[in-house]
Amino acid sequence: MGKRIVVALGGNALGNNLPEQMAAVKQTARAIADLIEGGNEVIVAHGNGPQVGMIQKAMAELTRSNPEKYIPCPLSVCVAMSQGYIGYDLQNALREELLDRDIQKGVATVLTQVEVDPQDPAFRNPTKPIGAFMTEEEAKRMVAERGYDVTEDSGRGWRRVVASPKPVSVIELDTIQALVESDHIVVACGGGGIPVFKTEGHHLKGAAAVIDKDFASEVLAEELNADVLIILTAVEKVAVNFGKPDQKWLDHLTPEKARQYAAEGQFAPGSMLPKVEAAVKFAESKPGRTALITLLEKAKAGIAGETGTSISL
Repeated sequence: MGKRIVVALGGNALGNNLPEQMAAVKQTARAIADLIEGGNEVIVAHGNGPQVGMIQKAMAELTRSNPEKYIPCPLSVCVAMSQGYIGYDLQNALREELLDRDIQKGVATVLTQVEVDPQDPAFRNPTKPIGAFMTEEEAKRMVAERGYDVTEDSGRGWRRVVASPKPVSVIELDTIQALVESDHIVVACGGGGIPVFKTEGHHLKGAAAVIDKDFASEVLAEELNADVLIILTAVEKVAVNFGKPDQKWLDHLTPEKARQYAAEGQFAPGSMLPKVEAAVKFAESKPGRTALITLLEKAKAGIAGETGTSISL
């Protein structure tokens, strides 16, 4: 019997620019189609790190060119733009791959908002660098004129930093659920979702933030009652003592063991750590749920228990 699977695509599945993305999604579509061909329901989430930075930089340059005509573009709008064009490439590649295999399923991208808590501590300590490098003078002007938070980035210049709050809920969940139940393949929560918070009445206000796509994918998987969360990354398995002579690849982790390794500093912040944390949260959310961390091209073998690192109770 097939499983309901949420697949969280990393940046390596999408490339760093438009030509790379168009080539990368073809390989990505083949790996996802393998899971669908195996009788599984698949929902696709993805990151947008290079893409949203590119959009934000382009919009910033447009504003610089004529500040009286072009007002600054909110970061939440940049995330929405990235969802649209990444989803466009993904759904077209998936549709083509499925039809080539004579699989008749619709593919749809849902522009997804994800609720965050305005009181999240991340808003008081922005740490996520985005956009173009600036001189110190330009950075000071952005602070004065727009209230940006900025930081000096490793001697390369100054950059805007934004919050990375934890996701609370998926706003368009009912729409995604309905599409999944009607046998569609859904691309959702792109770039971690468009970060929004509730204000007066029923209004949702965009937040100047970037949500980690692994945490957003975990919330989506929980809310869709998925059986498996696959977090794709640049390595086949999770390792301890990574890059050292005594490096050890891990086939399976319990949540307790994963937390122990995390406390020891085994997983790099901003890289493997959020993936492991998201995997642990999903595994603990309901008995029988499994998270898998592996390479894109190994996803099918991972589901079969042949590779990857599985996290379960």
